[in-house]
Amino acid sequence: MSKIRVLPEHLANRIAAGEVVERPASVVKELLENSLDAGADHIEIEVEGGGTRLIRIIDNGEGMDEDDILLCLERHGTSKIASDHDLGAISTLGFRGEALPSIGSVARLVIVSRPEGRELGTRVVADFGRLIKVQETGCPCGTVIEIRNLFGNTPARRKFLRTVRTELGHIEEVVKNYALAAPAITFIIRIDDKETMHLDGGAPLERRLRDIMHYTGNFMEVGKNAPRRAERYVHGLLVPPEASVSASAVLRLFVNGRTIRDRMMTHAAAEGMRGFLMKGRNPAGFLHLHLPVTEVDVNVHPAKHEVRFRNTHDIHEMIRQAVQLSMLELQGSIRTEIFPIPSAKETSAPGDRRPVPALTLIPLESEHARPTPRPLLYPPQRPTEEEMDASTVPAAGSLLATFTQSLQTAEPSPSPEPETQAEHPVRRPNETQGHGLQVIGQFRDLYIFCQSGDGLVVIDQHAAHERLLFEKLRSQFLQGRTASQNLLFPVTVELSLFQARLVEKNSTEIKRLGFAVGEFGGNTYIVSAVPALTGQCDPGKLFMDILEQFGSDTGRTSGASRLEDILADMACKAAVRSGDRLAPAEIDALLTRMARADLFSHCPHGRPVIKHFQAEEIKKWFYRP
Repeated sequence: MSKIRVLPEHLANRIAAGEVVERPASVVKELLENSLDAGADHIEIEVEGGGTRLIRIIDNGEGMDEDDILLCLERHGTSKIASDHDLGAISTLGFRGEALPSIGSVARLVIVSRPEGRELGTRVVADFGRLIKVQETGCPCGTVIEIRNLFGNTPARRKFLRTVRTELGHIEEVVKNYALAAPAITFIIRIDDKETMHLDGGAPLERRLRDIMHYTGNFMEVGKNAPRRAERYVHGLLVPPEASVSASAVLRLFVNGRTIRDRMMTHAAAEGMRGFLMKGRNPAGFLHLHLPVTEVDVNVHPAKHEVRFRNTHDIHEMIRQAVQLSMLELQGSIRTEIFPIPSAKETSAPGDRRPVPALTLIPLESEHARPTPRPLLYPPQRPTEEEMDASTVPAAGSLLATFTQSLQTAEPSPSPEPETQAEHPVRRPNETQGHGLQVIGQFRDLYIFCQSGDGLVVIDQHAAHERLLFEKLRSQFLQGRTASQNLLFPVTVELSLFQARLVEKNSTEIKRLGFAVGEFGGNTYIVSAVPALTGQCDPGKLFMDILEQFGSDTGRTSGASRLEDILADMACKAAVRSGDRLAPAEIDALLTRMARADLFSHCPHGRPVIKHFQAEEIKKWFYRP
């Protein structure tokens, strides 16, 4: 006698239900997809008992007649596909014809539906896979599907469900996802006869996302200029990296209107925001990827949570670049808000139309009279690019020399006319520099306070300088011309065998970083040059720290990511630190470079650089009208 037998239909359906119907939220997902495929623009979801007692989906879609209702209860009964070609180009959310028979095999199912043009609708009742009743009934156009006593014939499955609150949370998450995928459609949720969510169709997508995330701040728009009729494009709204959102805020992903989970897309978004997100934080908001249906396979997961792309690498790059461009546009909007362009009035005192004196570095008091060991040099105006050249700053070793050299660019500005030079220039309190801000002062030798219009700007000097140094180091590294500084007294370091192998293995990258390292005998190596922008760091310690990062196993597959981490670490060590008193010349140089930089709002480790307090916000602190 044969050991192999064909399973009865009801048992096959229950097995399929184990894959498709994981929990009540799975039922809601499958039924919502059917409603959306039917063209509904108004969908109501009613739930009782966490979804096990009742799930009712009411839509105003195209409806079904009696024959279609009975066929949809048959396994693999579907109107979505008819051939192999259709399976390779799926444009609908549902397509297998498994959902309703699978759900019906583990619950009491009632379907009431009427297509447009029919006077009467059809009501069908099924009890755990058995057809009980079929009758005509009066009903509005559309479909109502009612699921009662879910998993009533599989008590073991019910034991694996979580609390009612948890299951309701999963149901709400499903509805939120499809509400974002279809912003033109109205979604209403009622829990135990109480309306808990009402999202009107036709509202701007940004407003719907705010309502869903309970977020009141601004969003970064991704793919703002992408043509909506293009075959391939991505658009979305992401929470800016410094924004405060709840821990539950996630990145919702969609492909051609389908909500999915995909690590590649999440990674691409994170890479696009790399250097702006703090460690432990992930992108939040939503991204919607539009592709030709032939380039994505949606038939790879029982519950259709995952998809497979034909060109994974190209998709990753498209998302990463779109998010990266959005970050760049965000910098432009922050720059416009923070750094006003100074007018002729703002560059001189009221009633004084004489040319503004150029920078002249004159110490105001003797070395012994200063409260700090570093020279404080007070210029009347921001330094020009030429004046920031090494030939016009104090000798190497002073903070101002190192600071201004680290911020200078290769394009010198024309020298000011001799007659504009002031013998003893003094900065007027209301003067603004090339950055357009009015510097108020330095707090705790770390934060720079400025006035921007009628607002208050606070800048973290270390984080700001770190970002500028990082961008300059990165640019030099990518162009293969990192500036090196020869050491007057080369430094020797003792390396282990493992570290010596790291030097040999990564010699090309170490040289491109600006280090000159050679063998000195045995396990001793000599460091004779370091990156010029890190000239104030301990050469031996800096080299050992960099070597340690080359040897660390971070789990990343991208060598470029590791090198960016190394450059960020070098910039962090070389930047001005907390406790460094900056002279006005140094503050002006820093702010001017920030105002001209493409990226400046966050340090390469993701910490925010700048905070802008509007006048209205400050008034609220003191309860002023």
